Order: sequence, then structure tokens, then C-alpha cells
Amino acid sequence: MNNQPITLNASIRDVRFGRNVKVVEPSNIYGCNIGDNSFVGPFVEIQKNVSIGQRTKIQSHTFICEFVTIGDDCFIGHGVMFANDLFKDGSPNADPNSWGRTVIENKVTIGSNATILPVHICSGAVIGAGAVVTKDITVPGTYLGNPARLSRKL
Repeated sequence: MNNQPITLNASIRDVRFGRNVKVVEPSNIYGCNIGDNSFVGPFVEIQKNVSIGQRTKIQSHTFICEFVTIGDDCFIGHGVMFANDLFKDGSPNADPNSWGRTVIENKVTIGSNATILPVHICSGAVIGAGAVVTKDITVPGTYLGNPARLSRKL
């Protein structure tokens, strides 16, 4: 009996890179766009249909799922998790047409270990470490907690 697992390696494929992009391996990045002068740390996964703007920094151990758009001059901390399937029927939905979309505007900072559900976050927002963003953020400020709430206007 051969019980050998199928091994899949992290890779970088089908990516449209801007100029001067730095990627630290191992990273699993595919089918996305990454803008000029951006940085992607190690152990990051960026899935297809993701767009990352210019001069944006993605720190290690971050997961960016399908249908996320991140603007220019953003900072995404270590271990940030994006989700696009809210399990509305109690289990994962394999239909990408049912998944949510996330838009992160320009100059947004997201602290380590934050979780971002399908939302729209306005320019200039700061999401604190460990925060869980469940609703759109329309006012620039610092957001903390679970669910994330405005702590201080900027």
C-alpha cells in the first residue's frame, strides 16, 4: 500500500508585478497584481483576483484570499487574515460568486493578527492588532476590538 501524500510546493506564478517589488520566500502568490515598490514578507499567501497597490507592505504569515483589493501606501501587519466566505449556510460555499469582496483604500494600517471580513475600509483608517472587522469603516480613525469599533477619530 502506497500512502505517500501529494506534495504541493509554495510558488509564485501568474503574477503581474510592478517595478521594484520585493518578495521573501517561501510565499504562495498566484493570479494577482502587486504594484510598484511593494513588499511581501515570508509565509504569505496571496490568492488570485487580488490587487495590491503601490508601496504597500504585507508582513509575514498573512493570508489574502480571493477578491481583496488593497490600495496604495498600506501596511498589513503580521498574521493578518482576510476572509471572503462567511459560511452563511453553516458550511463553506464553493461558489466564488457567493463570496464577499473586500476593498482597503489608500494609507490604511492593519495591525498584526487582525481579521478582515468582506468589508470596505476607508483611506486613513488604522485597525488595531487583533481586531475583527465585520462592518464597513467609513470614518478615518483607530478601530479596536471584536467587533472592531471606533476608538479615536484621526
